[in-house]
Amino acid sequence: MDYLRELEGKRVHDPFNKKMERSIMVAGPVIVGAGPSGLATAACLKEKGVSSLILERADCIASMWQHKTYDRLRLHLPKQFCQLPRMPFPENYPTYPNKQQFLEYLEAYANRFGLEPVFNKTVVNAEYDHRYKFWRVKTVGIKQEETEYVCQWLIVATGENAEEVVPRLQGMDDFDGIVIHSSSYRSGEMFRDKSVLVVGCGNSGMEVCLDLCNYNARPSLVVRDTVHILPREIIGRSTFGLSTCLLKWFPVRLVDLFLLVISWFVLGDTSRFGLRRPKLGPLQFKYLSGKTPVLDVGTIAKIKSGDIKVFPGIERLTQHGVKFTDGRVENFDAIILATGYKSNVPSWLKESDMFSEKDGFPRNAFPNGWKGASGLYAVGFSRRGLLGVSMDARKIAEDVQLHCLLSCSTPTLMTLKPNTT
Repeated sequence: MDYLRELEGKRVHDPFNKKMERSIMVAGPVIVGAGPSGLATAACLKEKGVSSLILERADCIASMWQHKTYDRLRLHLPKQFCQLPRMPFPENYPTYPNKQQFLEYLEAYANRFGLEPVFNKTVVNAEYDHRYKFWRVKTVGIKQEETEYVCQWLIVATGENAEEVVPRLQGMDDFDGIVIHSSSYRSGEMFRDKSVLVVGCGNSGMEVCLDLCNYNARPSLVVRDTVHILPREIIGRSTFGLSTCLLKWFPVRLVDLFLLVISWFVLGDTSRFGLRRPKLGPLQFKYLSGKTPVLDVGTIAKIKSGDIKVFPGIERLTQHGVKFTDGRVENFDAIILATGYKSNVPSWLKESDMFSEKDGFPRNAFPNGWKGASGLYAVGFSRRGLLGVSMDARKIAEDVQLHCLLSCSTPTLMTLKPNTT
């Protein structure tokens, strides 16, 4: 508390800090983000007897899933690879739970572990105070009220997909049609009978095209780079699960060869339709680039039938359509940018040793990217989905508990009340 008293004394004489309403000392870690990563870490900490405080900029848990995903979305991997620590999915859930089922699971998870995030708190600055050896986490609320949380441990759980990536296409201001990011797409209903260009050939772009077909739209897909497309299942088994099993016995190179051979038999030569594969195999390519292979759920069949057209990169937009890099010009009523997301960590975390300022990811690759210096941790940045989240969450909880034991000051489980200065 001496720290807070001295901090308040400085603030009284600092004209730049007049908006700061209060500082709150947090007994355990502060977790930034109430998505699956933040919930999993808080639950693992609680199992170890360590309290935590979750700060969330939105008004709900898993805001990305609640507000920025399309209706037909399902987990791309079987549920056993997506469950959070200490709580499996209900047995009656299908192999690939849908969006609503996953959200219900997360709500049940938060209730089971008594997790109560502080909502509508946007972290605008987090910085380590080397003099007092505390993290100072500053937030802004919905009424622009400012609060500073002071803690010994800071856990970054904002994840890989915090902000939309919206490219600036040449001629975008000239285009008369609708241009939206895929985060604003819910279903193909509003695009019924329209010609729609989907930019981006990841899992989202592929599924948006498929969904548009179900609403009698006329979708086209921009595939600028190489991409690995694999069947979601092989011989009735999950492709991901099968490759995970094979990796226990065979090197990555051989497993990649197996996946490519099987994919050729199931999907055919995708390069014939403008979908060229990288030179490296799907697993090697993911490890080096971070780009996940696309798991096909029916889009390739629509491409083969001609229901979905494939185009190369965009040269520029016109008033009524697009001119492509191969010289073709097509008219479109709307453009959907399935161009992905990025980390926003560099915008608020004043630290550059653990996180790269370039992409907002930990500098150390998996499995060593979860821990930094001075009580800083990261969860959800392993590029290994929810399975990676669970692994990180367990490691962080064990490490924080160990620090508590060594310092003989294990925080007790309690309701954290604001300690207003």
